[in-house]
Amino acid sequence: MIIRVRQVAAACALGAALAACGTAPEAPRAALPAPSVVPSRPPTLAPGPGGLTPVFENGPRTPDRTVALTFDADMTADQGPRAAAGERFDNPELIAALRALKVPATVFMTGRWAEQYPDQARSIGRDPLFEVANHSYSHYAFTGDCYGLPTVSEDRMRADVERAYTAFRKAGVPDAMPYFRFPGGCYDRTALKALTPAGVTAVQWDVVSGDAFATDADAVARQVLDGVRPGSVVVMHCTRSAAPTTERAVRAVVPELRAKGYRFVKVSELIGANRRPS
Repeated sequence: MIIRVRQVAAACALGAALAACGTAPEAPRAALPAPSVVPSRPPTLAPGPGGLTPVFENGPRTPDRTVALTFDADMTADQGPRAAAGERFDNPELIAALRALKVPATVFMTGRWAEQYPDQARSIGRDPLFEVANHSYSHYAFTGDCYGLPTVSEDRMRADVERAYTAFRKAGVPDAMPYFRFPGGCYDRTALKALTPAGVTAVQWDVVSGDAFATDADAVARQVLDGVRPGSVVVMHCTRSAAPTTERAVRAVVPELRAKGYRFVKVSELIGANRRPS
């Protein structure tokens, strides 16, 4: 009987305490782990026939009128005749124009270019308007007889591409894309096989602007406007040889294409759209 009285008294005391506070205190909750953020991987194409490096030339030809402007930032490692003729970066006006026009773009950069111009490489690489992709380290050709470029040997092809990515990281480019553009656009089965372990998608084009070494911006603009179709990839240049023609052509092309209903995108968006089922 005494034990029962004590239990009742204890219960009453607890009830009074809870009534005085207005509510019962909650037991402390264990801290929930922060949700893990898994960065999205850039879209790539599946390997081509025989497991070869896939090649991308244009996006879907759909009513959604998208077009990607791409710019090659070239430097040839031996500083040979092409470099002497102006294959260096001297076109900040072009990047400024793209920013002013709010045009997303993909810059295919050589490792040598990133080493020579780390501030510009870092500025482009950290700007969400742009994406940086690989144009080799040396700008040597991956086949013979390619516009007079020196040739990289088959056993050095993969290393040349990976060396470019190392140069990008050292320059402060945070996330270069897994896309590769062959110098001169020249490739064959041997080159595609050599690059398979690198896990890149080779990106070509379906519209040649003709801006390299050009002096007539109107002619370059007309060539682009005449060639663009939904999903097109346009190849242009970010070099002294193309400046200031390229910048003037871009300023003419962008409003014309927008007036026709085109939307400018990066290559990654075209590749991503190409992978989606229709």
